[in-house]
Amino acid sequence: MNFIEMMIGEKLSDAELSLDVTGSDRKVLQVAYQDFTNYLKVHWKLIGKEANRCEIVKNLEKHIQENPVELEEFLTIWTNIWLKKWKERVKLLIGNQKHVETQILDELKNAEPYWRKIGRKHELTERIVGALVKNGEICGTEIVAESLLKMELCIKHVQKLDDKERVLSIVNSALHKAREISRNKGPLIFVKIDKGYYKTE
Repeated sequence: MNFIEMMIGEKLSDAELSLDVTGSDRKVLQVAYQDFTNYLKVHWKLIGKEANRCEIVKNLEKHIQENPVELEEFLTIWTNIWLKKWKERVKLLIGNQKHVETQILDELKNAEPYWRKIGRKHELTERIVGALVKNGEICGTEIVAESLLKMELCIKHVQKLDDKERVLSIVNSALHKAREISRNKGPLIFVKIDKGYYKTE
C-alpha cells in the first residue's frame, strides 16, 4: 500500500466509521484509489500517455514536498465526494432473487468472450474513463468504462479490432453513453452478494 492509498484509507475510515478498509472492505479502498488515480490522469491531461503512472507519482511527491497540507485537504474533500457517489452508484444484490439489474449482469457475462479476444483494452478503457471523469463521474470509473465497452462489443458482436470503422463505432457509442450517465441518478455498479455473507455466528 503506497502513501496515497494509505491516506485515502484513513479519509474513508474517518468519513464512514463502519468501513474496514484494511479488512472486509478492502475492495472499497482499492476502487477509491483507482478512481483517484484516474481523476488525476484526467486533471493532469495524462489520459492515453505512456508511463502516466510514473508521472502521477512524480507529481504527487512534488505536492507532498511543497504543500502537504493542501494535498491532505484536497484528499479529504475528494474522498467525501467519492463516498457520496459510492452510496449513490453502487447497489448490492442480495441472494438469488430476480432483479432487473440481474439482466445487466447476465449481459456483461455474455460479453466476456468478446472482451477476452480484444486487444488494446487499456487504451480503449482510458478514453471512456476520461469522458466519465470530465462529466463528474468519479466513482467506479474503470468498472463503468469497461462495462460500457463490453455492452457495445456484445451489441455489435465484435470479436477483433481489425475493422477500424467498427472500433470507432464502439468507442463513440460508449463515449456517448458515458456522457449521458451523469444526467441520471441511481446505481451504475451492481454487486451480487450471497445471503450467507450477512449471517451472524
